[in-house]
Amino acid sequence: MALTWTIIWWCLLLVILVNEIAAIYTVFREKRDIAATWAWLLVLMLIPGFGFILYAFFGRKLPHKQLARIKSQTQLKLKQALEKQKQQFINMPKPQDQTVQIYRRTIMLFQSIDDSFLTRHNTVNIFTNGNVLFKKIFDDIAAAKKSIHIEFYTIYNDQIGNELRTLLEQKAAEGVEVRVLYDSWGSMGVWPSFYDHLREVGGYAAPFLMSRSNFFDFRINYRDHRKIVVIDGEIGYVGGFNIGDQYLGRVPKFGPWRDTHLRIIGGGVYGLQRRFIGDWNASMKKDKDKIIHYHPYFQPIRVHGDAALQTVSSGPEAPLEKIKMGYLRLINAAQDHIWIQTPYLIPDDSILDALKVAAHSGIDVRIMIPSMPDHAFVYRATQYYARELANHGVTIYYYQKGFLHAKTMMIDGRMASVGSANLDFRSFKLNFEINAFIYNQNTVDDLEQIFVNDIRDCRVITPAMFAEQPRWLRVKQTVSRLLSPIL
Repeated sequence: MALTWTIIWWCLLLVILVNEIAAIYTVFREKRDIAATWAWLLVLMLIPGFGFILYAFFGRKLPHKQLARIKSQTQLKLKQALEKQKQQFINMPKPQDQTVQIYRRTIMLFQSIDDSFLTRHNTVNIFTNGNVLFKKIFDDIAAAKKSIHIEFYTIYNDQIGNELRTLLEQKAAEGVEVRVLYDSWGSMGVWPSFYDHLREVGGYAAPFLMSRSNFFDFRINYRDHRKIVVIDGEIGYVGGFNIGDQYLGRVPKFGPWRDTHLRIIGGGVYGLQRRFIGDWNASMKKDKDKIIHYHPYFQPIRVHGDAALQTVSSGPEAPLEKIKMGYLRLINAAQDHIWIQTPYLIPDDSILDALKVAAHSGIDVRIMIPSMPDHAFVYRATQYYARELANHGVTIYYYQKGFLHAKTMMIDGRMASVGSANLDFRSFKLNFEINAFIYNQNTVDDLEQIFVNDIRDCRVITPAMFAEQPRWLRVKQTVSRLLSPIL
């Protein structure tokens, strides 16, 4: 009997040793930041066996070949014109637009790290209701004459998804170029056959980076989280809405869906077009399926709007977290107030410290988050960071009229960001995102008025209220926070 227990003990010891060695090898064979490294070591060592299943879904990076395809497509740049614009900002002491002058260094940052043009005279419309937004998108698609380019994280096989597909089939049959790019994980349940008829009538549809389905690609990280629509190279949409019934408030679980999306007419559309073409070509293995001639998609656009903006994209193929760097630049530049809406508040140390510094410096920092979860672990981590920031003077609002999914940041009534990127590790490091950074007081005034209106449907959560939360809830928040680098 004693011998049996000795054998069992040594076998258990061997299994633990093999698990620890495998954990160390698995985590350190790929370069990642220190926080994510320790988080995965914790998971793999404390949950033998099952931890590796979690790693298969959440931890594996994209193959180097796929990342190289994305990197190669960043060469779709108008180098000469961009360099000329950079020199103009270096040599121009005072641009005529006061807001552009104030955020001149921010503009130069995006020119440097993302080759992002500053475009002026854009017309920008804001949408916060899915029904209104999709009616406008569908109207614009119906009026398209040349091309329709669509890229979304989620396009579901539901009522709105089928309505979109039917309309796209009609436009493709008319001879309009139709291309649809979707994320296979975000569009769960939608098989490639969903687009068979669209292809039959001359359209194109493909999953991002040619992942045929979740059966073959079950990574939850490194997803195409962008939301882009470009019509005739002249009208563009970007923001937080996806294509699905829940985004129109049709799913009882979430109730009314509160999001923010932009419709842009002007040079700002070029940035969305460039990003779509880059992602499309990276997802095509055959040259015949790629977009080779770019000129037809970048025709002059006559518009007389008053908004200057840059579109900035980021993703795991790049060494810099470009949208996060933009957020940091804006937070640190604030003089009066910083107002943020985000469904997921899981900032890294740099953003967390910047928000604390701003609050302690007398800046009015307000952050609005949902009052309901859509992902349990993520929401508990969000609550942890909300409590942490509330203790440092940040005003925390819980939005209670449905689910808040907007990703907006407004600074001093002059500058704003709207797009697909949340204030969390996943958007900073793991997913492919795109945001519009807007330098225009009128547009920012509208966004801030929307924020003020949303406050009516919110509850302020004070440090005292956080302190009264049940101990078990705070334990779950703390545990979730430990895993925040990999959530």
